[in-house]
Amino acid sequence: MVPEAPVSLRPSSFLAPLAALVVSLAAVPARADVSSWLFAGGGVSTLYRPHVSGGDGAAAMQFDAGMGSSPAAKFAVGGLVRMQTRIGDGSDFGLFVRTATGGFVRGNWGGAIDLGGYARGWGPASAPGYAGSVVLGGPWGLTLCLNAARDTRDANTFTAVFGIDLARFSVYRTTGLGWLPNPFPTPPREGPRSDL
Repeated sequence: MVPEAPVSLRPSSFLAPLAALVVSLAAVPARADVSSWLFAGGGVSTLYRPHVSGGDGAAAMQFDAGMGSSPAAKFAVGGLVRMQTRIGDGSDFGLFVRTATGGFVRGNWGGAIDLGGYARGWGPASAPGYAGSVVLGGPWGLTLCLNAARDTRDANTFTAVFGIDLARFSVYRTTGLGWLPNPFPTPPREGPRSDL
């Protein structure tokens, strides 16, 4: 029988687990909420092509999805992807920077401005371009989006879309709580409830 070697206790062998224990006991809970948008709506779109008199009208649909900074702040800044479809023509795909008021993010009255670019791959107006939107938000996620776009071939598109932002209606809603409770709004309620 071979005798076992004695076990040596070096400070370095228990220092790392001790440091991990101290850090975990001293840690405080962190809350890093982000704002988000998930919009669907319909409306009308008018396309003005160069050297063509009058505008070409069509029904339109729009879908937005995006994320931004904290919903607890006075303003939130984030990114947004958009698909806007002219019924009978095709879809534009855009990437935008959104700057929104805190009220807008939290499902109350407020507004946002979207600026960015888009790609159009349909019809004679097929070209990339730049676009901007003024977005007006009301309680319950109701949203009106007024869009203007211009492509590299000097075609202009104007669109008005009305719909609902599902994230502003559900997760971020801090209004109308007397009619439809939101047990875990983001950010959490502080102070008296806001009932509309």
